[in-house]
Amino acid sequence: MGAEDEQQGKQANEQPRPNSITEAQFLSWKRRKDADASARKAEGERRRAEDIAAGTVQMNGRELFLQEPWVFDNTRY
Repeated sequence: MGAEDEQQGKQANEQPRPNSITEAQFLSWKRRKDADASARKAEGERRRAEDIAAGTVQMNGRELFLQEPWVFDNTRY
């Protein structure tokens, strides 16, 4: 049993992996993935900005401060 397992292990190590890719293929995929992610993020930010300008969504603190800084004016107190 032990000898058969060793032989099968050696044969498995000698065979190339069917899903192996080159470094160039990986870098191409990575660039494409990063470009898609940044495009999706930019689209989401643009859509959020449009919704804030239209008043259809509730703003968080940072967005409120950037859009309406007079709300945070404490000079009256």
